[in-house]
Amino acid sequence: MSLHIEAKRGDIAETILLPGDPLRAKWIAETFLKNAVCFNRVRNMLGYTGFFNGKKISVMGTGMGVPSISIYAHELINDYGVKNLIRVGSAGSYNESIKIRDIVIAMAASSNSGLNELRFGGADYAPTASFELFMKAVDIAREKNIDIKAGNVFTSDEFYADAFESYKKWSKFGILCVEMEAAGLYTVAAKHNVNALAILTISDSLVSGEKTTSKERETTFIGMIEIALELA
Repeated sequence: MSLHIEAKRGDIAETILLPGDPLRAKWIAETFLKNAVCFNRVRNMLGYTGFFNGKKISVMGTGMGVPSISIYAHELINDYGVKNLIRVGSAGSYNESIKIRDIVIAMAASSNSGLNELRFGGADYAPTASFELFMKAVDIAREKNIDIKAGNVFTSDEFYADAFESYKKWSKFGILCVEMEAAGLYTVAAKHNVNALAILTISDSLVSGEKTTSKERETTFIGMIEIALELA
């Protein structure tokens, strides 16, 4: 048992899917996993372990933001021996070519988060995906004929930014979309020499103004879940 997870050692698989929304974790477990058992209810951050194609796999919510996912990633790695952490989350498009429901795999995560600035004394650190997981995810997507985009994403501490038009500068430099956790996950994983990957589905667009509903975000982003589960 860790500070924020009530599971016992062995209750959590070496590969875990990490949606921000704990209700999405519940939906994934009930929809895709066999014999799923709930291992965590602390702070209602639901976590489950079950089997997919005979392989033990876990799924757990992380909440929103770099601080929250960093706490859970640290405990999953150090207290439960997790080796592969796969974020499955939503993102907002920064690019006209990235449409609603497109799947984006984050090769790297730029960020305005202050945590790495504190950690590295003001120097820049470039959080990047695990090459092994990234290449496997690309191969799986091709095998399943699932279209993906891949590139740099932006991990923001702000959801409601004061300077809305600021996304255009990031887009100009090749940023595909914005989310709130990948940079934190990649940094913690790198520190502890384990694998991490963020697979994102576009839920809204800052360019067109299109949006999906909270229920759609919770239960209909199936493509990225299929890729993530096959990575186990």
